[in-house]
Amino acid sequence: MIRKIYNCKKGCSVESTLQIISGRWKSILLYHLIFDGELRYSELQRTIPGITRRMLSLQLKDLEADKLVEREVIQEKKLKVVYRVTDYGYSLRPVIEMLYNWGENYNQRYAGKLKEEFLGGS
Repeated sequence: MIRKIYNCKKGCSVESTLQIISGRWKSILLYHLIFDGELRYSELQRTIPGITRRMLSLQLKDLEADKLVEREVIQEKKLKVVYRVTDYGYSLRPVIEMLYNWGENYNQRYAGKLKEEFLGGS
């Protein structure tokens, strides 16, 4: 995974941030790991039912490579792999929380109306 480092005029830092947390699943994974705490791979998969095993693995690897998530393998009777947010990953908490709040507000305000329009309602 090659990341472009942006060092230019205003707005580039937004592009840089979105490069790291964008995609359908990364911000959702960060949300659960930040607010639910340390989770096993299988718990993450159950928490996000639409994600495939392959995509979950890829997204976690990307977040790990970007130093936002860390993976720990625990040697027990049955091998246990847990994921947690790094200290630097926690710096995204206000961003993820704002995305959550904005989405909740949007859903309450517009989701029903847009669904009606899409389905051909008045």
